[in-house]
Amino acid sequence: MAVGALHPRIPSLLNSLSNKSTLENLNPNARAKGEIILINKPYGWSSFQAVKKIKYVTKAKKVGHAGTLDPLASGLLIICTEQQTKGIQTIQDADKEYEGTLVLGATTPSYDLETEPNAHFPTEHITQEMVHAIIPQFLGEIDQIPPLYSALKVDGQRAYKLARQGDETVLKSRKITIHSLEFTRIELPEIDFLVRCTKGTYIRTLVLDIGHALQSGAYMSRLVRTKIGEHHIENSVSPHEFEEVFKSRIVEISDTTPTNI
Repeated sequence: MAVGALHPRIPSLLNSLSNKSTLENLNPNARAKGEIILINKPYGWSSFQAVKKIKYVTKAKKVGHAGTLDPLASGLLIICTEQQTKGIQTIQDADKEYEGTLVLGATTPSYDLETEPNAHFPTEHITQEMVHAIIPQFLGEIDQIPPLYSALKVDGQRAYKLARQGDETVLKSRKITIHSLEFTRIELPEIDFLVRCTKGTYIRTLVLDIGHALQSGAYMSRLVRTKIGEHHIENSVSPHEFEEVFKSRIVEISDTTPTNI
């Protein structure tokens, strides 16, 4: 990309942050209307970090996100400000779409790269035909046990804190629905996948269960959330890009607003 060129997604964000909208954000009496902001959360960032960044940039009093993304996952994170935070639950209830990569032949306690492999399994018997053949058993409503390395609470404590203390509590299973599952690349031991599912689905657990179905083990090495309801990652921007655009809009409005001398 040429120096000074806009990111391909920024023009759409510029349109969404119209002069009227930005002026409302600058007006304390109108700011309460708020915004729905589509952020492409970077790998390594917590969802809280992204929310904190948006709150700092917009100076909004109320900011929240509509569905956590783990630090080791990237992709679409919807952040709402001011009165738009009232719609967070509706957004959270929408179906999600993810793409990612799983690695066969080993498992980790966290089911991803947060922890080191703790067991190894054979993969020589696995064929592409076997991989495609297991898809039907994961479609529709299924029972899923959340990973202990999660933000769910056990007796008032976050499960991941118990896990890091060596606790091996097994969480209660829950009903989730997998609408579609596709394996887009099979280069064993790696498999790329695309999945569309209901809220509350742990893709790490799905990956672990796929490994078991193939009489092996598996852990997740990459995860990107690509869609929440009708909101798509293609229309999102990084926190840094959002800050650049938001500040440029404020400067533009300041430059074009008449001043009394």
